[in-house]
Amino acid sequence: MGIRTQWLLVAGFGVTLALVVAFGLAQPASDSTLGQPAPEFTAYRVEKHDTVSLSTYRDQVILLNIWATWCPPCEAEMPAIQKLHEELGPEGLRVLAVSVDEEASSDSVMTWARSHHLTFDILHDASREIENIYRTIGVPESFVIDRQGRVVKRVTGFVLEWDAPAQKALFRRLLADTTRAPARS
Repeated sequence: MGIRTQWLLVAGFGVTLALVVAFGLAQPASDSTLGQPAPEFTAYRVEKHDTVSLSTYRDQVILLNIWATWCPPCEAEMPAIQKLHEELGPEGLRVLAVSVDEEASSDSVMTWARSHHLTFDILHDASREIENIYRTIGVPESFVIDRQGRVVKRVTGFVLEWDAPAQKALFRRLLADTTRAPARS
């Protein structure tokens, strides 16, 4: 095999490799959490000064929002989450907003939440363990969990319109499903 043929093979291999990588990066990341049980976690509930776990909210429809006080997109989506909570909270929707602030105290997280007039459950995980458990890639990141405890939607990045009709329709459908999770042994 001549030198020219070798270089053509190397160039062909390089182009093929580049196309495979480019195609792989262009595909949406698969989310193995969808349809799976939401992973258990514990966090400090700042208003009640206690520790809760996801199982505390068993059989409830949940919007789990992972956020931080220093995050402008997190702050931007909070008013819509609050509106969603005000409208659908009475129907049974639980909003769990888990702050992953490492530097802030739970009291300062609560002060921030009060200054933004948030009335849903504010949790604090200064260890940021929830990010590992849910394999997040940043904040904000949100998970919709049905009554059976399964993740039915995952949103990476902020959603300014959590209170939009399409979002509310999803939550109302989940709230209408009164099927309970099977008993755990």
